Amino acid sequence: MEVEQPPKKVPGAAGAKLRKAWAILSAMIASVVLLAAAYAAYRLLPNRAVSYADIEEHFKYGSTGGEVNLGIPYWIWQAAPMVCAESLTEVADGRLAPDYLTRAAAYMSDAAGAAEARRQLSREGYKALGLVYEHDSSGQEHDLPAGISKRRYLGVDRVFLNCAACHAGTVRKTPDDPAVLVLGMPAHRFNFYAFEHFFFQCAGHRRFSKRDLIPEIQALGGDLSWIDRYGVYPAAIARMRERGQWLASRLGFSYRQPQWGPGRGDSFSHAKDLLNMPWEHLPDWRTQGKVDPRSLGTADFPSIWLQGPRRKRSDGREMELHWDGNNDRGKERHLSAVISTGVLPPSIDHQALCRIESWLLDFTPRNYDDFFPIDNALAYRGAPLYRRYCADCHGLNGHDFTGRRVGFVTPIDEIGTDRFRLDNFTEDLAVNLATVFAGQARQPCSADFGASGSQTTAGAGGGGRLAAVQAEEENTYRWTHFHKTHGYANLPLDGIWLRAPYLHNGSVPSLRDLLEPNNNRPAVFYRGNDVYDPQNVGFRSDLPEADGKKFFTFDTRIPGNGNQGHEGPEYGTELSADKKDALLEYLKTF
Repeated sequence: MEVEQPPKKVPGAAGAKLRKAWAILSAMIASVVLLAAAYAAYRLLPNRAVSYADIEEHFKYGSTGGEVNLGIPYWIWQAAPMVCAESLTEVADGRLAPDYLTRAAAYMSDAAGAAEARRQLSREGYKALGLVYEHDSSGQEHDLPAGISKRRYLGVDRVFLNCAACHAGTVRKTPDDPAVLVLGMPAHRFNFYAFEHFFFQCAGHRRFSKRDLIPEIQALGGDLSWIDRYGVYPAAIARMRERGQWLASRLGFSYRQPQWGPGRGDSFSHAKDLLNMPWEHLPDWRTQGKVDPRSLGTADFPSIWLQGPRRKRSDGREMELHWDGNNDRGKERHLSAVISTGVLPPSIDHQALCRIESWLLDFTPRNYDDFFPIDNALAYRGAPLYRRYCADCHGLNGHDFTGRRVGFVTPIDEIGTDRFRLDNFTEDLAVNLATVFAGQARQPCSADFGASGSQTTAGAGGGGRLAAVQAEEENTYRWTHFHKTHGYANLPLDGIWLRAPYLHNGSVPSLRDLLEPNNNRPAVFYRGNDVYDPQNVGFRSDLPEADGKKFFTFDTRIPGNGNQGHEGPEYGTELSADKKDALLEYLKTF
C-alpha cells in the first residue's frame, strides 16, 4: 500500500519567492478581513440618536430609544406613503385628497424638483394621520414631523415616535390662520390607531418589497450607496416586513375594537400584550357588534404640564396618576407611557427621558390670552363659582393645585362616567406589571427627576408592597406602585382650555357642553379640527369636514365613548346660563 508523501520543499531561490508570495497574499487577505471588520464595526456598532441642546427641540425630536426596537429605516419611512398609498387611503378614511393615489402612482420623473415633490407627497400622507410638520426659518417644512425622532442603529438611520407625538398639538384662531404647535397639550389630531394600522398593512402589502421601495427611495433623492442599495436596505425591508406582520399578530386586539379616532389611545392593552395576555378569544366589534369590557380602555392623551406640583397632594403624598389613579409615582408613570414610543425595557434611553422629566416639573401651558382676549370682569365673577363647585377636586387655580380631593380617586359610582377605561386595568395586570423593568439597573441622571424614596403605596394591589421592597434592594426600574382602583382621579386643570375634548375618554367636545346635563351633550360630534371655538371653550366639533377632508365622527353610543357622568348640582350643570358664562371665562385664565 502506497502512502501519500508530503510535497517536497522547493529548494533555493524559488522556495523563498513562493514563501514571500504566500506571506504577501496572507497579509493582503488579513488586511481585507481587518478592513471589512473595521467597516462593519464603523457601520453597525454606533447606537447614536440625533441630539438637541434646546430642551423643546429635544422634546419634539429627541429619542426615547424606540428606534432600537421598532425603528423604521429613514428612507422606508419617507417612501411608505407612496408605495403603500392604497393602505394609507384606507386608514386615513377621507382625510387624504381624492387624487392622492393618482399622484402617488406617477413617481418616476427626472424633472427638476421631482425629489422634493415626492417628499411633499410623503409629508401629505403623514399629515392625514394627524402628524404635524414645522417650518424652518426659510419656510421649508422639516423632513420629519414633530414627535418623530432619528437614531443611527445597526448601520441605518431609523425613526420612530417620541413623547411629542401624543403630547403636542396645534391651535388655529380661524381656518385661515397658520397652526401654532403647543407643547405639552394632548395631540388631539394624531390618529394613533390609523398610524399603527397603516404600518401593519403596509408591511404586508404586495408592494412592500425592494423591487418597489428602492426605486421610490431613489426618486425621493435617497441616493443610496451600492452597499445600501444591494445589501443593507433589502435586508432592512425583509426584516421590517417580517417584524410588521409579527406586530400585527401581537397587537391585533385593536382590530377587534371600535376605532379610537384622533387624540386617543388604548391605555393598557399594549401592556397586556407585552405580558403575553391572550386576546384571540375577544369578540370583534366590526362583525359582532360587542366588546369585552376588560379589553377596551380607550382614553384621551393627557396633558403633561407642571409635573412638579403633582408630586404633593393634601395628605403629603404624590397625586394618583393616570386617568384611574393606578400609580402615584411620576417616574413609573413616565416609564409606562414611554412604552407607547416603541421601547422595551432594554432599549429605553433613560438619560433622554431624564431630561424631559426634569423639564416637565415646571413647564407651564400656553396662556389663553396669547390667542384670544379674556373678559376680566366676567372672569372675576366666575372665580367664586369655581371655588364653590370645582376647587375642592381640581385645585385653587391653574397653578395652585391645593384642594382636599385633588389627586385622589373618586369612586365610579359617585362620578358616574364611562367605566370602560377603569375596567380595562385589572387586578391581574397590576400584579404582572411588577415584573416589567425588573432587570434594568438604575442609572444616575445628569438632571434627576427626583428620587421616589422608599415609601410604598398604600393599597398597592397584588404584591405591590413586596415588589417595592425588592426593587429598593435591587436598585432597578421595576414598577412597584401600580394598583387597581375603583374610580377616576381628580386632576388639576392647568391649561384646561387646551385639553378638549373632555372627560377621560374625550366624549364631551367643549367645557360648555361639560356644564350641561348628559342629555343636552352632543351624542355625535367631529374630532380632529384644530380651529378653536372661544365661545364654547374647545375645538370646533360641529363640522364633518373642511377643505374636502373629513374629520372623525365620534359617536358617544359606541362602547367606551359614553359621555355620561360628572353632572348634577355639585358639578355646576344646573347653574344659570349667565353663571356658566362667568365660570367658563374664569377657566380661560388657567
